[in-house]
Amino acid sequence: MSDNALELRHVSRCLGDFELRDVNLTLPKGCILGLVGENGAGKSTTIRLLTGELRPDSGTVSVLDAEPGSPDFRSVKERLGVVLDDAWFPEILNARQVGTMMAMTYESWDAELYESYLARFALPREKNFKDYSRGMRMKLAIAVALAHRPEVLLLDEATAGLDPIVRDEVLEIFREFSEAEDHAILISSHILSDLEKLCDYIAFLHQGKLLFCQEKDRLLETYGLFVGTRQQAEELAEDAVLAREDSGFGGVRAIVRRDAVPACLPLEKPTVEDIILAMVRKEQKR
Repeated sequence: MSDNALELRHVSRCLGDFELRDVNLTLPKGCILGLVGENGAGKSTTIRLLTGELRPDSGTVSVLDAEPGSPDFRSVKERLGVVLDDAWFPEILNARQVGTMMAMTYESWDAELYESYLARFALPREKNFKDYSRGMRMKLAIAVALAHRPEVLLLDEATAGLDPIVRDEVLEIFREFSEAEDHAILISSHILSDLEKLCDYIAFLHQGKLLFCQEKDRLLETYGLFVGTRQQAEELAEDAVLAREDSGFGGVRAIVRRDAVPACLPLEKPTVEDIILAMVRKEQKR
């Protein structure tokens, strides 16, 4: 049995004008991986490949040692919790009825746990799904995903539409979930500050190409934020600078590789968002 919750090896998939190209991605058990990228970068396509909704044109996909879409994957689905960005349940059902429906879907459904999440998220049990706000719909989808006690969570913009206080609570729930050594989470989000707080690994998709998949701490150690004058910036080696921008009054901000600049040069700690935006600007110049 593999120590990895999921693996993509040289996976490509063409969808009309879009192509996901030669993606290699690994998520160890006990870890959280944040999948980032602009709209249309391939995040949702990747998650659909992991759920078996799509099949790759080439390469291999494995989730809990099973290939999505294979006969073996039927039992694996019981061990997956999935929240998609278009969280959907029949509009005429309320939260209580959704629980009844899910109890007939999952052998491992825990009705008591489900009720505890409804209470924790302050979700009305008798209100129809069609009358839920987007934030309430996402909270219901998260409650359903967790209430059948999965081993792996696949989350596509699962914190979208949540207010900051509830978002922090949800992130804490995800963090608690990942503490079990056989659990793992893949989460895509546009809120990079959430991923920086939550994730062990960051993977960056850009226009269907995986630019990197790396431990978050190592990523933050690899790059530094230089803040100084244009003259100081001009003295830096060209290959040391990932991206730079004028900050006004003759100042410059630049994301640089720490190992390619003088050790005596004072550098600030960048955020994951700083690094991602710098990489996008670099790709756009190519």
